[in-house]
Amino acid sequence: MGRGYIVEDVVEKYLSNLSVPGASCVTGLFIGQSLSQRDFVVLAVRTPQKDTEGQGSPSVSRRAGNSLEHLDVEWVTEHARQVSRMLPGGMSVIGVFLVTPPELSKEAQNTLRRLIFAVDKHISKGRLWSLTEEDVTEKVTLHICSKTRKVVCRTFDVRDPKSSAKPADWKYQSGVCTSWPLLTCSVGLNLVFPVLEMHVLPQDMEKCMKEGLQTWAKQIEDGLCLINGDAMPGEVELLGGQKKNAKAVQQTFRAQILIPMAEPQSERRSTASVKVCSGSLTLKGMVQCRAYLHSNKPRAKHATEVIKRDVINTVSSRVEMFLEDLLMEGENKGSVGVQQGLPRRVFAPVPGMSLCVCDYMFPDECVSDVSDRLKEMLDWETPEDSIDTSQEAVPEAPTIDLKDTVVQKNLKAKSTLDARPKTPSEDPTEAHKSHKTYYAGVAMAAAIALLATGTSLIYLSD
Repeated sequence: MGRGYIVEDVVEKYLSNLSVPGASCVTGLFIGQSLSQRDFVVLAVRTPQKDTEGQGSPSVSRRAGNSLEHLDVEWVTEHARQVSRMLPGGMSVIGVFLVTPPELSKEAQNTLRRLIFAVDKHISKGRLWSLTEEDVTEKVTLHICSKTRKVVCRTFDVRDPKSSAKPADWKYQSGVCTSWPLLTCSVGLNLVFPVLEMHVLPQDMEKCMKEGLQTWAKQIEDGLCLINGDAMPGEVELLGGQKKNAKAVQQTFRAQILIPMAEPQSERRSTASVKVCSGSLTLKGMVQCRAYLHSNKPRAKHATEVIKRDVINTVSSRVEMFLEDLLMEGENKGSVGVQQGLPRRVFAPVPGMSLCVCDYMFPDECVSDVSDRLKEMLDWETPEDSIDTSQEAVPEAPTIDLKDTVVQKNLKAKSTLDARPKTPSEDPTEAHKSHKTYYAGVAMAAAIALLATGTSLIYLSD
């Protein structure tokens, strides 16, 4: 017996209504939650069309021709990455689907295998939290014949490159996520990343920030999570005491993440390194986090895990988007002493469900941009007045401060790399005139509710 999939009935309606003209094929994603024995699928979203040379013609992934060999896997995986950013904690891309005409059915399984492995690899790239033994690595694939509507459901273990297809049980049900508990959490950021050179390329900034974020993410994973103010044992049922026949009502829990000053009775010594730096990057502000749990006897350890992962994901996603924006800019984006606003997290309801998804709104964007993005990525209309932009108010929204740092355009920086003035780290004779010294240690700030700080950096001026 293979894995079981409990699927929201709106997914069945969505797949039935997909328009597949002629010999075209359609790809898409499944979104839901995975448990040890079964998965819950709550959404299906088709891969958006890809314009070719500015025209509205579909991409290869939507126009199969006589073979699936040239399906645009890169386009499908990029869509999956964008969608995964829009999901709150507890929800993830757990599978892919493919709709083809009958003549392409024989190729479908190999194509789906190729897709699901590529999607998982692309989404997992750069992930800052660690998988546990309880994490499910089997992902679902669904092939639908556009003419007969015959469905073939298979799973693959994406952690095993030699994994073969396994049968799975696919059942539709109404109200799958009606009573899923919601966890919310506010986290304060004050992370400082030393920059070795005054003139920094976007890729150098990415390396600098990712290294610092990895340390911070580990601290979040190791931190103490309070749920409604209590430190619950991991095996305690979050919905303990609720009557089985009680009316399904979504409960909301408030989480707080505390980072201890030091590990109790730790034998490891705190070491510090000294770096000569020209400037620093400071990531600060408040971020709002959300996570959903299945309602099948969820335990406190599962609640802790999904909200911590959402904290890490939302910060990591914003940094990635900021760096992507730098690479896309035609002019120098950063300059000495400039504060850059990171995109704010906004939330939008899923039509007909008690769930929300999210998006990230840059300072120069408006709500209509978010609505358009939701339509493109998730394939549904979202009224602008239903999008909640109030969760991260502008005064407390996350920002990046660039102190004594210039972020240069990638191509321009490459062409002038050898000609630029030497930094103090390159010219020791000038170091005493302008450098700043940072002592980067592992000592942590005191445990404070709602505050998750990163590696402490003590600045000493001359």
